[in-house]
Amino acid sequence: MENTNTTSFALKLAAVALGMFGFGFAMVPLYDVICDITGLNGKTGDQVVARDDAIDTSREIKVQFIANNNAGMSWEFRPTVRTMTVHPGASYRTDFFARNPTARLMTAQAVPSVTPYYASRYLHKTECFCFEQQQLANGESIDMPLHFVVDRDVPEDVTTLTLAYTLFDVTEQVDVAQVRLNGLN
Repeated sequence: MENTNTTSFALKLAAVALGMFGFGFAMVPLYDVICDITGLNGKTGDQVVARDDAIDTSREIKVQFIANNNAGMSWEFRPTVRTMTVHPGASYRTDFFARNPTARLMTAQAVPSVTPYYASRYLHKTECFCFEQQQLANGESIDMPLHFVVDRDVPEDVTTLTLAYTLFDVTEQVDVAQVRLNGLN
C-alpha cells in the first residue's frame, strides 16, 4: 500500500514538473501576444505600407533612436542618427550601424521598444533589421536600414517618440536549431 502511494505521489510530482516546464516554453509566445494586443513593453505592430497621400505637415514629432546591447553581446551597435523630426504619415529612413569585433561568426536579433508605451501602436516599421536575425563574420560591419511611418492618428500629446533597440546574441540558439535541422535531413 505504501509503495502505491509513493509511486502515485512521484507520478503527480513528475506531471507537475512537466507542466511547469511546458508553461515556461509557452510564456514567450503568450507574452508576445499580450504585448501585441495591449501595446505593453512598447512592442510595435507588424510591417505596414506607407501612404503618400496621408502626410500631416501641420505637426512635427521628434523621434529618438537608442541602441543597447544585452549582457554578453559584444557588438558595436548604434544609430547613425540619434534624432529626427518627422511629419505624421510621411515615410522616413534611417540606419543602425553594427560591427562584430569578435574573432567568431555571430548572429544577433534586435528587439524594439517604443516609449511612451501607449504610442507604440502609432509607429509602423515598413522595413526593419529587427524583422530578421543579423549574422556577421569576425570584423564585419553593416548599416542596417529602418523605414518607418508615424501614424497620422498619433495623439496630440505625443510630441516625442523614443525607439530603442536591444541587441541579443542568439548565436547558440541558431547553432542548436541548425544542428536539429541537419539531424532531420
